[in-house]
Amino acid sequence: MHQNQVEFEVYGDYALFSDIVTRAGGEKCSYQIPTYEAIKGVLHSIYWKPTIIWIVDEVRVMNQIQMETKGVRPIRYAEAKNDLSYYTYLKNCRYQVKAHFIFNENRPELEADRNENKHHNIAKRAIKKGGRRDVYLGTRECQAYVEPRVFGEGEGFYDNVPLQTFGRMYHGITYPDEAYSETTKGNLTVRFWDAEMKNGVISFPMPLQCTGTYEKVIKKYGNVKTFGVEEHNFVVEEEEGK
Repeated sequence: MHQNQVEFEVYGDYALFSDIVTRAGGEKCSYQIPTYEAIKGVLHSIYWKPTIIWIVDEVRVMNQIQMETKGVRPIRYAEAKNDLSYYTYLKNCRYQVKAHFIFNENRPELEADRNENKHHNIAKRAIKKGGRRDVYLGTRECQAYVEPRVFGEGEGFYDNVPLQTFGRMYHGITYPDEAYSETTKGNLTVRFWDAEMKNGVISFPMPLQCTGTYEKVIKKYGNVKTFGVEEHNFVVEEEEGK
């Protein structure tokens, strides 16, 4: 157990952890289970600063996996009319989450902010309040809610199912300022993993474990923009006077 570990439950009527294979034609179909990146997004909505990187340890699927297809009209920005597409959502979703954070070693300019106790306590208070920003499961239209919960508490639908596999699945994105190897340094990298669930619990590999054929560079960025007091903090009165 990590000293800065947090545990909570996130739930909502719908979720859309879209399978990237289905998006090319303009329609979306959800994975059966949450992606690492989607849960990391929930953690960012609860509490985030560039000083820390959230690591998702485990997710427990509490409700039965069910899907529902809806007809939607996405906006066509190139023309003054709409399309009709079908999106397949997960419904009646409830997940327990266990996660911890590490300090972002790629942000040396924020070293003075590396106070583990401070960030941990703020995160726990934010969970009790339901998050600092709007929480959603996968996509913006899938509103969700967060509350404190001990991981493993209560009865889950898949508690007695020893193993379920979901094949190779999108894991997440490594951004240039979160680089952990020479492959990811200065690059935008997408990660994959062979997903499985044991007794309702998904144990995610850490991003640095998704190497070789499990990661692919999709854009080269080079140098990462730095944070700093002089560059990014301004006196309000001076700004208003300009």
